[in-house]
Amino acid sequence: MSAAPLPFSADGLPRHEALNVFVRGLTVQASIGIHDHELNRLQALVIDVTLTLTPGPVERLSDTVSYEAVAAAARAIVAEGHIGLVETFAQRLARACLDDARVQRCAVRIEKPGALDGVIAPGCEVVLGR
Repeated sequence: MSAAPLPFSADGLPRHEALNVFVRGLTVQASIGIHDHELNRLQALVIDVTLTLTPGPVERLSDTVSYEAVAAAARAIVAEGHIGLVETFAQRLARACLDDARVQRCAVRIEKPGALDGVIAPGCEVVLGR
């Protein structure tokens, strides 16, 4: 018995249901932390960002969000100077990503390796949406 292809919608065309763009494992060196030993030194942050875009056909870069734009936004936050909390960094990055009207939801996960003995990476995840 041969397997028949699954049927598409009634008009024969697939629907655009979701478009997610993500950046995983972006590592930046940031001045971050609230403890005295964290001041005046850089620490690694490992950043994951998932953007949920308005679904639709994508033929050109202008139809989506560039990975480079996400990385540039993270680096711009680092360049602004010291940040006390990882959560603050995550919120700023999520808001920067939501500046693009095509982004409907943004999840930012940040790990701060080395911040806590005996733990691979403490951190946080912030999710903002429209």
